Amino acid sequence: IPWALPTTVMALGWRWILNTPYGPIDRLTNLIGFGSLNILGEPGLAWLATVLADVWKTTPFAALILLAGLQTIPSDLYEALRLEGANSLSSLRRITLPLLRPYVLLALLFRLAQAFGVFDLIQVLTGGGPAGSTESVALYAYINALRFLDFGYSATIIISSFIFICFACLICWFLIKVLFTPQRSFLKKVS
Repeated sequence: IPWALPTTVMALGWRWILNTPYGPIDRLTNLIGFGSLNILGEPGLAWLATVLADVWKTTPFAALILLAGLQTIPSDLYEALRLEGANSLSSLRRITLPLLRPYVLLALLFRLAQAFGVFDLIQVLTGGGPAGSTESVALYAYINALRFLDFGYSATIIISSFIFICFACLICWFLIKVLFTPQRSFLKKVS
C-alpha cells in the first residue's frame, strides 16, 4: 500500500503523525513522560524521520524485485540440498543468497537512483530543514535555482548527479552481467 500511495499524500500523513503539538507520536511521548519531542524541528530527528518515511514508502518496490528473484530459483536445488541432509539455514546460505545477489544489487541500484531524486517527500515533510539537514540533491538544486536564481549551479548539480547515477548503473550492470551470469548458466546446464 505505501508504494501505491502518491508521495505527497504519504508525506502529509507522516507530517501529521510527527506533528509536535497534535500528532500521535507527540501525544505518546507525553504519555510516557518524555515530554514534547519536536521531531521535525531537530536536525538529527528530522533526518531520521525523513529516512524512515522514505524507507516505508520504497521498501515494497525492493521487496517486489526480491520476490521476482526468489521465483527464478528452481525448487529442485532446494530438494537436492535437503536430500543431502542440509537444513533451511544452509539452503539460505548456499542457494538463496548467492542466487539473489543480482536482484539485491538491482534493488540497491533503484534505491540509489530514487534517493538522488527524492524531492516531493522532503519538500512536503520538512522543506529541507531544519538547517538544511534533510535536503536531497534534487531539493538542493531546486532551492538554488528558484530561491537564489543560480540556474547554472543547479544545472551543474543535476548533470553531475545524472553522471554519477549513470556511472553507478554501468558498474551494477557490469557486476550483474559479468559476475553473476555464470551462476545462471550453470543452473541452465543442470536443469
